Amino acid sequence: MNKLSLISRVSDKAGMIGTILSAFSCAACFPAIASIGAALGFGFLSQWEWTIIATWFPLFASVVIVANILGYFSHKQWHRTALGLIGPILVLLSLYPFFKYAWSTYVTYTGIAFMLVFSIWDMLSSKNVKCEDGECEVKS
Repeated sequence: MNKLSLISRVSDKAGMIGTILSAFSCAACFPAIASIGAALGFGFLSQWEWTIIATWFPLFASVVIVANILGYFSHKQWHRTALGLIGPILVLLSLYPFFKYAWSTYVTYTGIAFMLVFSIWDMLSSKNVKCEDGECEVKS
């Protein structure tokens, strides 16, 4: 695994986990996720609700976007990159242009679900092996 691939895979997972932890902090915005977070012991995050939602939530979603774009340069699979970008783009859309609508919460939940499912799929998916002239290269 090359260095760029490792950085993109780790930052993708870190960004996804950060986005979910950020959502745990906002009971007013995301009641279902915040109740799960409170049950898991993350209720203390609610005291920094506005800071986390205004700063950390979009930052972590942006990290996932950058990680997926960097990942494209190592695996050159546009469909994998496109699937990885759906979730964080939905999260950012729900925070900025769609925030004034009541259904923006559902867009956020959908984006987080996409990020979670794609991260799990990315960890479990098999590597693509490309062999030419007796040399095999593992592409992730």
